[in-house]
Amino acid sequence: MDDKSNKLLLVPVLTVLFVMIGYQYICPAGSTSCRFGNGESFPFSKYAADVKRESPDPDEDAPFKFPSKFNFTREDIYRHVDFDIKGNDVIVFLHIQKTGGTTFGRHLVRNIHLERPCDCRSGQKKCTCHRPGKAESWLFSRFSTGWSCGLHADWTELTNCVPAVMNKKQKKDAPLNRRNFYYITLLRDPVSRYLSEWKHVQRGATWKTALHMCDGRPPTPDELPACYSSEDWTGVSLEEFMACPSNLANNRQTRMLADLSLVGCYNLSSMSEERRAELLLSSAKRNLLHMAFFGLTEFQRKTQFLFERTFGLHFITAFTQINGTRAAGVTVGASTRRRIEELNALDMQLYEYARELFSRRVQYCHHQERQEERERKRQQRRRMKEQKASQIQQQEDDERKDAELTGVTEDYSSQVVRW
Repeated sequence: MDDKSNKLLLVPVLTVLFVMIGYQYICPAGSTSCRFGNGESFPFSKYAADVKRESPDPDEDAPFKFPSKFNFTREDIYRHVDFDIKGNDVIVFLHIQKTGGTTFGRHLVRNIHLERPCDCRSGQKKCTCHRPGKAESWLFSRFSTGWSCGLHADWTELTNCVPAVMNKKQKKDAPLNRRNFYYITLLRDPVSRYLSEWKHVQRGATWKTALHMCDGRPPTPDELPACYSSEDWTGVSLEEFMACPSNLANNRQTRMLADLSLVGCYNLSSMSEERRAELLLSSAKRNLLHMAFFGLTEFQRKTQFLFERTFGLHFITAFTQINGTRAAGVTVGASTRRRIEELNALDMQLYEYARELFSRRVQYCHHQERQEERERKRQQRRRMKEQKASQIQQQEDDERKDAELTGVTEDYSSQVVRW
């Protein structure tokens, strides 16, 4: 009897020892991969995580979630414009130098599928972009209305100038229309843009006819000294280009998107350099955030996609990414690059902000597309079910009518025989 009891006790003891040895082998001391309870991980949790990551979202219609370094809200991310091209809506393109704006501007006048396409004639730089049924432009840009507010007008100039110019273009006897102005722009990596502008200036470009209007007047020569004394700056070296303190290539994107009235326009003595930089950057971010649309030169197809989703307008041919630019062909050392980044410190911060915002908007639009596709498929399945149910019901009705008709015929036949 004792031997039998010992054998019975030995089985569970050996089982416990086997389990303990196995647990120590799979989950050695100090391991975090085999914890249990209170949300702790399951054995082989990394594989479980992989399965979870690949499995479909259990709630496909759950609200879109997006982590953001800049704490963007859904209102910041979502952009859709019910653009009324037949009404009074106007797209205003803020063209910043060397951001690919010339190519994008041509897309706007030559590559959009419209009921009334822009009239672009050979040999003419400008196109006529009239609304359907109206002799009025729906687009304010270099290739449609020309430089009506000055060469490469910035945000400060455009917002003060565009409404007046559009009203002036109306017929004198027509009542003034209340228009919706939708501002758009392109941004580019600051170092690439800066090098591209240097190469452009080196070939003879000056943009010296730009007005730089702010608070009703252009800057004085003391407020904005010239970087060169001759007709242009042809042949300037990169070192000379970087050495001019009044070079508007420095932080150009921030300056062109900010409200310059906040910093006393071009009067650098109105406040400290630190305070001026702070106000310029915050204003540029705010204006960029509230623009109807902006794209990034480095992401042409995504820029096209986002524009189409925002305005409901579609391009005829796809955008192409051109990486072989003049700036791409310039090789600079690490110290020179750091110097360019220092000269464009505000643009570097603005571009980081813009790239994050752009990525979130593209991501959100793709999320919407998937939602719309799922809804389309649901509607399609619902229609098919309803159609099938209707066919079954029709078939049952036809069978019932046939049965009723057969019964009447048989009853009539029996009556004839009886007669």
